[in-house]
Amino acid sequence: MSGRKTPSNGPDPILLTLFANRFMSVAEAMGRSLQQTSISTNIKERLDFSCALFAPDGDLVANAPFIPIHLGSMSFAVKYQMNLYGGSLKEGDVLMTNSPHAGGSHLPDITIITPVFDSKSKEIIFFTASRGHHADIGGILPGSMPPTSVNIFEEGAEIVSFKIVNGGIFDRDGLIDYMVTKPSQYPGSSGCRNIRDVESDLKAQIAANHKGIQLIHAIVDDYGLETVQEYMYHIRNNAEMSVRNLLKDVAKRAGTNMLSAVDYLDDGSPIQLKVEIDESNGSAVLDFEGTGCEVRGNLNSPISVVHSAVIYCMRAMLDLDIPLNAGCLVPLEIKIPQKSLLAPSRTAAVCGGNVLTSQRIVDVVLKAFHAAAASQGCTNNLTFGAGGKDKDGNSIAGWGYYETIAGGSGAGPGWHGTDGVHTHITNTRIGDVEILERRYPVMLHEFGLRSGSGGVGKWHGGEGVIRSIEFLEPMQVSILSERRTRQPYGLEGGGPGALGRNTWIKKCRQEDGDLDEKSDLRTRNINIGGKATVWMGKGDQLVIETPGGGAWGAPEGTVKSSHEHIKAWEPRGSIAERAAAQAAF
Repeated sequence: MSGRKTPSNGPDPILLTLFANRFMSVAEAMGRSLQQTSISTNIKERLDFSCALFAPDGDLVANAPFIPIHLGSMSFAVKYQMNLYGGSLKEGDVLMTNSPHAGGSHLPDITIITPVFDSKSKEIIFFTASRGHHADIGGILPGSMPPTSVNIFEEGAEIVSFKIVNGGIFDRDGLIDYMVTKPSQYPGSSGCRNIRDVESDLKAQIAANHKGIQLIHAIVDDYGLETVQEYMYHIRNNAEMSVRNLLKDVAKRAGTNMLSAVDYLDDGSPIQLKVEIDESNGSAVLDFEGTGCEVRGNLNSPISVVHSAVIYCMRAMLDLDIPLNAGCLVPLEIKIPQKSLLAPSRTAAVCGGNVLTSQRIVDVVLKAFHAAAASQGCTNNLTFGAGGKDKDGNSIAGWGYYETIAGGSGAGPGWHGTDGVHTHITNTRIGDVEILERRYPVMLHEFGLRSGSGGVGKWHGGEGVIRSIEFLEPMQVSILSERRTRQPYGLEGGGPGALGRNTWIKKCRQEDGDLDEKSDLRTRNINIGGKATVWMGKGDQLVIETPGGGAWGAPEGTVKSSHEHIKAWEPRGSIAERAAAQAAF
């Protein structure tokens, strides 16, 4: 070790920036390793994964710009495993979990956690962790995102804790038991429909964590463990002070320390928030009292997801280039009412809470802080596939595909919303059409912007998109979406974004009694609503029209025109660097 010393009068600002970027680069390298060694469309193409570095106490230290909903909640998962295993973890151990009860988001998001041991003291000095969305982990429908699930057992394999690698030995038998055998025991459910792909991607996550361990040891060799861990805490303290200054500024600009907002899910369930800011120290209490009770469906949101949405909003409102980390939450006290949909019971269905309710939480927080109009408020979750069980209840090989679809982002005071993007907590991308059509029996007829769907105002909302898919063989298709009955709000007189819509274009068949050879009518257009599962026949199409974003400010007698930003803006920081790195592949 070099034994470099840090100044006794506080952190060196140069070293602070250096360590922030070194830690972020560890997570970035883990992500590149995971993408390059994975096999699934979800991880390799859609980039639906996150990697991060955690302190010995389980707090988030640094991450690359992956999926915000993963990053805020992974700390809960790490801490749960620490409490479960205590000091019994050893080198060569790797843990696997996905249970919302144990810090997970929803079941398809599987977290792999690896402790990092000091080469001399053999004590845990960090944790590396990666979370990836796996296309199928069993349950009642292919894709493991059933729109109509009413309990967690219908959504696939739930794993509170499993030592997938024990002392360097990969436990494949245990994996098969957790992923295939146990989920299929629930009535109507199947085990994982494509365990080979899941196993391969889990091994890629294990390898990515190991890459992070190697890089952490390199940093420790450069600077010494004492200095590395000291700056780890300095980085968290820096994020804490940044959020405290933000809260003081918000109260000053608003002229009040009391903020509030409410918004509703499509079923009418309210999500209500009151914020009380203490201007003296820059702290705040965020109280969700008044939020609706647990729902029978799957829009219940685990507590870890609520924290993810809040920490994302705090980081998004900071005009500083700092890593998202646990320091952002230190000034905040988050109160969540028991028995609400934000604190559901142990067996409640949650697959939609992670991808849909979390978006509404973000809308409510940003509305309370008067930061921006609502974005599309949805992720438009599409799943389709085949297999699972035959008519006799026997398990058969199958497959499942999952994607989220972009929409419009909300406008703000000085900028227009962005067209056709994955907004807020879902920083993924959609799979390339060539990959989609090559791997699956589908044909993409249309994928483009949905003109006129963005809210109209001085600063107009972003446009949603239209995605039309034809199915080339019979299969089960599911859509799980929101903002189909309640529009994304505008602010300061700006208009709302357009509602989303899901339309089944069903080919008329002789057995349906609809085929009239003398007529030009050969199809039926059926609105299937926001949450539905449909058996699509060969040649049927699903047209998904995603919501637009809300506008900011009254139109001032002008019509909506070009989408050029009035303010000059250039991409910078880690997100832009990640985009450039992806383009270079």
